[in-house]
Amino acid sequence: MSTTPRSSTVFSMEEAVGAAPVLAQLRDRLALSERCLSLVLPIIPVTLRATIKAGPIENDQWCLLVGSAAASTKLRQLLPAIQATLSNHNIDISAIRIKVQTTSR
Repeated sequence: MSTTPRSSTVFSMEEAVGAAPVLAQLRDRLALSERCLSLVLPIIPVTLRATIKAGPIENDQWCLLVGSAAASTKLRQLLPAIQATLSNHNIDISAIRIKVQTTSR
């Protein structure tokens, strides 16, 4: 069995992501999602903040992940304010989806 010698070149994670356009796009979408969450957290009640996570951004749709149906209901009431906050920061998100994450036992 023949083995191909490995290159001794070591890349940092940032270099590897920068060299792969698909990974770079993914990194940028993740960063944008986290930025969106940080911008809207001030309008979310303090008691709900710990249950909300930034989800994926696909095209111009953003997904928020929440820990319970009750949190989802309250968050849905805040969607106009969330959308306005993002718009005020020149972030073009046309739709926000809310997904309840269930914990497996």
